[in-house]
Amino acid sequence: MKRHLGIFAAAALVSATGLTACSTGSTNDEDSAQSATQTSVEEGAFPVTIKHAFGETTIDEEPKRVATLGWTDQDHALALGVVPVGATEMTWGGNEEGSTDWFDAALAEVDGEAPTRYADTDGAPVAEIAALDPDVILATNSGITEEEYEKLSEIADVVVYPEAPWVTPWRESLEIVGQALGRPAAAADLVEQAESDIEAARAEHPQLEDRSFVFTYLTSTDLSTVGIYSEDDSRVDIMEDFGLETPDWVDGVIPDNAFFGNVSAEKADTIEADLVITYAEDDAEVEKFRKDRLLGRIPAFTSGAYVAETDKELGLAVTNPTPLSLPVIINDFLPKVADAIGE
Repeated sequence: MKRHLGIFAAAALVSATGLTACSTGSTNDEDSAQSATQTSVEEGAFPVTIKHAFGETTIDEEPKRVATLGWTDQDHALALGVVPVGATEMTWGGNEEGSTDWFDAALAEVDGEAPTRYADTDGAPVAEIAALDPDVILATNSGITEEEYEKLSEIADVVVYPEAPWVTPWRESLEIVGQALGRPAAAADLVEQAESDIEAARAEHPQLEDRSFVFTYLTSTDLSTVGIYSEDDSRVDIMEDFGLETPDWVDGVIPDNAFFGNVSAEKADTIEADLVITYAEDDAEVEKFRKDRLLGRIPAFTSGAYVAETDKELGLAVTNPTPLSLPVIINDFLPKVADAIGE
């Protein structure tokens, strides 16, 4: 299952991510690279061996042409000052270019060339990636299979998720990308800045502390089930960073080695939490959920303590937290959560 699931000033984005101090131009164009502030590979960064779910990958020298496959890898590379030559098309929640506003703002800040975008809806786009002649392929938070990994490894060094598809925490993903690109200290600095921003946001919304929540998936095409995301999912993890807590009962509905489970709509009244977060196509769909004879029994729906996000780009930011999307989450989404949960 694909992990589906705020525009802000470029200056604020750069302040939050430190891009002005750590940036380079597009690896797709040397002239473009010369026009931007350069980052330097850290001393002793290569060779580096990175262990992952399919074995290990050794990168002998700095990659000059970087392709990304995970839905967060392009953000992490750019936040570290490296513009990828290819990146996954954001087919859900992306803008007209298949990118995101936060990525594009950071790209403009370093005067970088937009990467070639390729869809992963039918699996890893091996041919499209091969055409870009990359030195390394980053898929730290993706769903590629071992068979796809073997095919991609014939093209370039491939770095995949450390344990399971789609559940690599954003901090770990950023750390791995930092290792692969020879910038581990820069990655640590980005995490430190992000932690500071998270703590400030947490202090601004103290009502979230220790309040229970569930992040759900609902669709009007099938009102018979309620999808529940596990604590291993990034969208749940980032909300917990702000003080919210996942109820213990969630563990009981998540299959082993999965980030997602289902609860029958017949048991909607058992979805106990102070807050429910979900997505919706529009306000009409939200009302359909609330007025459904079964889903309407979800306690948070009856009390009004819910966020049903209809802005897909904002939903994408929350689904895929990165140093670039974090300001969007804090500025545009977190206030909705705080308002829903009340005092």
